[in-house]
Amino acid sequence: MTWFAAPASAAILLTLSMGGPAMAESRILITSDWGKVTAELADNAAAHALLAMLPLTIEMDDHLRQEKTGTLPRALPAAPRQRAFSVGTLGLWSSGDFVIYYRDGEVPPPGIVRLGQVTGDVSIFDRPGKVTVTVEAAR
Repeated sequence: MTWFAAPASAAILLTLSMGGPAMAESRILITSDWGKVTAELADNAAAHALLAMLPLTIEMDDHLRQEKTGTLPRALPAAPRQRAFSVGTLGLWSSGDFVIYYRDGEVPPPGIVRLGQVTGDVSIFDRPGKVTVTVEAAR
């Protein structure tokens, strides 16, 4: 019987060490005068660092009628980048530029670090102008 218990406990340890269930449940709440949305954070160093610096208030500008962008108080660590994004992607352009995409698209190289995905109606940000958001850990 011990031959069966060892692989099972090894699988549990491997899952936990990879950030499995613990990070998969990391959610944030993004609130503004326009409404609020929740987002599931990605499992990477940048998203972990963002979570550690919450709560934050960020003034965001509209950029290219596809995204809201704002500056974080300090840089986040590097993580893998991608060029494509979809509606609701939370990203990091440079190490300190937080982005909420409300349209699908693609960015030029080197791409964005994916921080997470909005699970609510991100269309609240689909309007011109500045918006101030509060980002905090969801309870």
